[in-house]
Amino acid sequence: MIDEAVLQKSLEEQLPTQRWFGASKVTALESARELEGKLIQAIVRGDDGARYQAIVGVLDDGSIVDATSDQALSLALFRQAMPDEEVSKVRPLGAEQTNTSLVFDERLVLKVFRRLSDGPNPDVDVTKALADIGFEHVIAPVGLWRDGDDYAVVNELLASSVDGWQLALTSLRDLYDRRCPPSEAPGDFGFEAERLGRVTAELHVAMGDAFGTSAADIDAWIGDMEAQLARVDLPSKTAKQARSVYQSLRDVEPGPAIRVHGDYHLGQTLSADAGWFVLDFEGEPARPLEERSRPSSPMQDVAGMLRSLGYAAQVALREIGATEDEDLQRLGGEWERHNVERFLAGYDGYAEIDRVLPPTEARHVVRRAFELDKAVYEIAYEEGHRPDWVEIPMAAVHRILGEVA
Repeated sequence: MIDEAVLQKSLEEQLPTQRWFGASKVTALESARELEGKLIQAIVRGDDGARYQAIVGVLDDGSIVDATSDQALSLALFRQAMPDEEVSKVRPLGAEQTNTSLVFDERLVLKVFRRLSDGPNPDVDVTKALADIGFEHVIAPVGLWRDGDDYAVVNELLASSVDGWQLALTSLRDLYDRRCPPSEAPGDFGFEAERLGRVTAELHVAMGDAFGTSAADIDAWIGDMEAQLARVDLPSKTAKQARSVYQSLRDVEPGPAIRVHGDYHLGQTLSADAGWFVLDFEGEPARPLEERSRPSSPMQDVAGMLRSLGYAAQVALREIGATEDEDLQRLGGEWERHNVERFLAGYDGYAEIDRVLPPTEARHVVRRAFELDKAVYEIAYEEGHRPDWVEIPMAAVHRILGEVA
């Protein structure tokens, strides 16, 4: 049995360097249990109050390492979710995010949940519910490590797929290289943006069918927005203007509330031969679970995708060191507007979407409030993870407030 004091010291040193660890330090080792193959599951509490899962292994020299960085340990980890499935090869899937995903034998993906929910993980339950009613744009679970909490899930690997974020960046690199109107660039993203808009509308209708609809709770929506605003240190005038935008929700018919994705952006989508697929229904990890699972307006997800399109344009500029190039800044803005229009055309053009939306004349008010809330959330996220990127969401806040004024 490993010495828990030694384990805790190692975790205190290692976890604050991991992107998925949302706290600044470990405050307690709540539990540690040995699994097969020198695998250890540790549940820790961060100074943000959240519970995190670390899966580590002890090497022959006594050092403690993240299990997902070692092949033998990763194979042992996979067997926790699918003990009867034979696999032999493993590789990481993409960059480290709020969870850790590994590909096994180029056919199965194990996603290890890092920030634990109290009970079943929303991603597992929502994905299964959507698949059960025939929504074809999610990848249903085939294996699960669940013991009170959900620790990991296995899905089939979607062959020949690429995530929406990478597709958007490829389009932008081509645009910035050619310096032409976005619709004329060979890498135009507009067609894919419109297809994604339609799939998003289908998702929202399916969410309404799977989980039902309810009356909008405007007080709760505004309360969540103002709670997020309180987590960010904005100038008092800016905060006052933001509150005014949130309060404008009281002046319109907001439409029904449904279960929403909650953290919808390009990185949560995959484009494959069969079309677009939607991933990761956990909601924004920095928000409380109760807030993440509360029924909301579909405009929350729409706003998230619109912000993601804006982010892509700015990140691509940073990739090539062109943030001071006024011509490329202008093109980036045109790319964002072009693809926002195409996304919304696909979304609004879905025949059944009116069932879960506000009246047409109210949609821009509801969407604007959620888009502002998303930008405020992004400020808090960037302050904690990438302080040099704070200007991206801050510019969005000023743009939205300027449009209102």
